[in-house]
Amino acid sequence: MKLSNEVHRQLLDFQENEITEHHIYKRLAGSIKDKKNVEILNQIAEDELGHYEDWKKYTGIDIKPNKWRIWKYYLISRVFGFTFGVKLMESGEKSAQVNYDQIREYVPEIDNWISDEKKHENSLLNMLDEERLQYAGSVVLGLNDALVELTGALAGLTLALQDVNLIALTGLITGVAASLSMAASEYLATRSEKTDKHPVRAAIYTGIAYIFTVAILIAPYLLFENYYLDLILALTSGVIIIAVFNYYISVAQDESFKERFLEMAGLSLSVAAFSFGIGYLIRIFLGVEI
Repeated sequence: MKLSNEVHRQLLDFQENEITEHHIYKRLAGSIKDKKNVEILNQIAEDELGHYEDWKKYTGIDIKPNKWRIWKYYLISRVFGFTFGVKLMESGEKSAQVNYDQIREYVPEIDNWISDEKKHENSLLNMLDEERLQYAGSVVLGLNDALVELTGALAGLTLALQDVNLIALTGLITGVAASLSMAASEYLATRSEKTDKHPVRAAIYTGIAYIFTVAILIAPYLLFENYYLDLILALTSGVIIIAVFNYYISVAQDESFKERFLEMAGLSLSVAAFSFGIGYLIRIFLGVEI
């Protein structure tokens, strides 16, 4: 069956995608130490090369890989972790599978290729053994606790103290003390659990996540004199942190971004609003003026 120009262009796009992902998987396999993961990545890379050759039978053209995509996903994987980078790339294959349905009449083998793509994804799901994902729960604990406690504390302090220097100092002391407390609690909790996680590493991940969040939330009070503006910027920064982290987790662990984001953001902002009201009541009923 003779291919139309439109279908031929689609096949060329699919062909380029396969050879590009072949090189991405090969490069990632060369950067990973775990032998099992390396074997799986190399197998997927060879499958992608085979799909490239299959597309070539219909196009009759050799296609060069997209070097930009190769470097893009390689760098993403090196910075944010192998699992996140590959999952992000695999999400693009899902849309490609929808397009496969449009050309089934031209390519009878398409169903077998779709089956192979699903096997790729299942193989990848079994490779979630990166340290950064093993300790994702510890990071969530540090981020969530810092966001809930410190946004609430800053909201209350903003109205009660109305002095950016005092707010920043009090918030910083509170945040550092709380981060050490949370790290110690995570250490004890992990030590008492039957898990492969190392208690010290779990504590470090929790503490670093907490300190990072504290630094971001306190920063506006060190830069601007208007404490109401500082509070708005701190709350906005908190929401951005929640969005970025939950996007990372939703991609790497195939979880719902919207559900996680709304739950975490709603909790943090609700506590902040409640604390802001408490700060107002303290000033009114206790007559505290600074």
